[in-house]
Amino acid sequence: MTGLQDKVVIVTGGARGLGAAAAARMAGDGAKVVVTDLLTDEGRTTAEEIGATFVEHDVTTEEGWQAVVDATLRAHGRIDGLVNNAGVSSMGTIEQETLESFERVMKINLTGVFLGMKAVIGPMRTAGGGAIVNLSSSAALKSLPGTGPYGASKWAVRGLTKIGAIELAPYKIRVNSVHPGWMFTPMTEPLGAKPGEGGFPLAALGRVGLPPEVGEAVAFLVSDRASYITGAELAVDGGWTAGEVAMMQFFT
Repeated sequence: MTGLQDKVVIVTGGARGLGAAAAARMAGDGAKVVVTDLLTDEGRTTAEEIGATFVEHDVTTEEGWQAVVDATLRAHGRIDGLVNNAGVSSMGTIEQETLESFERVMKINLTGVFLGMKAVIGPMRTAGGGAIVNLSSSAALKSLPGTGPYGASKWAVRGLTKIGAIELAPYKIRVNSVHPGWMFTPMTEPLGAKPGEGGFPLAALGRVGLPPEVGEAVAFLVSDRASYITGAELAVDGGWTAGEVAMMQFFT
């Protein structure tokens, strides 16, 4: 048993990359998935390929979230899971960053997560409980220079997840965060991410991660198999945040 059969799960930013992988994994496990994204063509294609529903969605507005919740309830009558995956990145030092860039990243990466959590509490309470998985980052488990707005937003998502886990536990709503490392996605490929052995020597496993590996972690946390897990931080980073790989040279 997958623990996902017939569960209704919303996945934001599900058109491609990590969101698409998570949506596909849960749909394959029997969940009824609602894929949301601003990338309408890719979103519809992904949804069609995995047998999901697609809703165009701006995660930064309350109206957008209400539309997604309403569409999901009309289609499936309930909401059991939410994967807050939609996000953007920004590279540059604090000195180089602009206020406009900082506020844009925070609005999508953090405000979008807050609005999503808030929007599904009522339907999940009605359903008798649920599971929320927030996509944070390895950048929220260690300091990464040059990722100011992105890193700050993901640290905040990490904290919001833990607060949500405590506040929503009485409603039987579990809240956990997943922290991907250097992954091979449309967002990171232009930055030089390449799959295969030796592609990322900073990680203990020595390679860049693949979206399905994050999808597996997300699907587990949404499912009933993780029924006693809330407030947790699951790093899917090949051991990148576990320690300094370079130190091993002194012991080998």
